[in-house]
Amino acid sequence: MAHCVTAEAEKILDKEFKVHNHGFVRLVDYMGSDSRIVQSARVSYGAGTKTVREDAALIDYLLRHDHTSPFEQVVLTFHIKMPIFVARQWIRHRTARVNEISGRYSVMSDEFYIPAENDVAKQSCDNKQGRSEEAVSSSFTDMLISSLKKGQKDSYADYTKLIDEGAARELARVNLPLSLYTEMYWQMDLHNLFHFLRLRLDAHAQKEIRDYAAVLLEICRAVAPLAVLSFENHLHKGVRFSGEEMEELRCRLSGKEGSLSGKKLERFNEKLASGKQL
Repeated sequence: MAHCVTAEAEKILDKEFKVHNHGFVRLVDYMGSDSRIVQSARVSYGAGTKTVREDAALIDYLLRHDHTSPFEQVVLTFHIKMPIFVARQWIRHRTARVNEISGRYSVMSDEFYIPAENDVAKQSCDNKQGRSEEAVSSSFTDMLISSLKKGQKDSYADYTKLIDEGAARELARVNLPLSLYTEMYWQMDLHNLFHFLRLRLDAHAQKEIRDYAAVLLEICRAVAPLAVLSFENHLHKGVRFSGEEMEELRCRLSGKEGSLSGKKLERFNEKLASGKQL
């Protein structure tokens, strides 16, 4: 099979999936599908040599046993618009090919991220990089959103004034905030994309990047549904236990008291309660 075409993926090519107030994810192109994964694993040619059930079982076996190279045969290219603070987290995944809009060449648009009211929160007391789950007052929410909007408006006004005065764009942009939207073309193979999704769909990831990851997951489902099903079963919704945690499980299953305590016990119980990799 020289070229794999997936009907569901063809339907969404170039379609913008909105995220937040100004962001989006768009599938620009894709190469490969579930068929390409099983073909590369079998190193064979020709369509229809195996049933869908057999293909699904093979894909599940490959992912379950960390045979990753067949998944690298599937490549997806996205056009993504996101706040800069999300992009800075995104770019840490270094296995992608990226081309981002440049404020040295382009005048940046007056578009900034504003959180939804139900996403406003105070700092968590026990998570140094996360938000508290406690509800906040409407007055606090209004104050935070108003403060963000004022800072964004003032910084963009200063930016446009410098541009109008003839300042170099690379200097005029310096004080623009992290809430400004940027755009990039982002290409990644499916194996590394699953790693991205496993981390960025996790409850410990920042809410804003989780929103983008959820859209990416559904786009991947259109391209390679069997592979995504296996990913969800083993990686996204599954857990991985350490040696100590496996011993704790054995003790509990046999009716004995385990030996874990403190933070180790807390993390173990969280895994059992959430069904997520922590």
